[in-house]
Amino acid sequence: MPLDFTKHFPALLTEFKLKTNTGCSWKVTMRLMNGRITLYQGWAIFAAVHQIKVGYMMTFKLLTPDTLEVIVFNNNDILVVTKCGRHEPSL
Repeated sequence: MPLDFTKHFPALLTEFKLKTNTGCSWKVTMRLMNGRITLYQGWAIFAAVHQIKVGYMMTFKLLTPDTLEVIVFNNNDILVVTKCGRHEPSL
């Protein structure tokens, strides 16, 4: 995400929780890379468990200073609902 987007965060943290539409929470870290904030550690497992593919659309909403709600839509604009993965620790 562009660095300017972070002005909407009360504080720029390096660790966030991603909360899904099923109520699961996932811990991810963020880091600055090439002038942008990127989701880093924890993101690959989140994407794999939720079967996120190129072309999917996601919305992020800041719920608390350290929690982002994530809603995922597939290529047909259908909401993706995935149960919490057992191999990923929930918060």
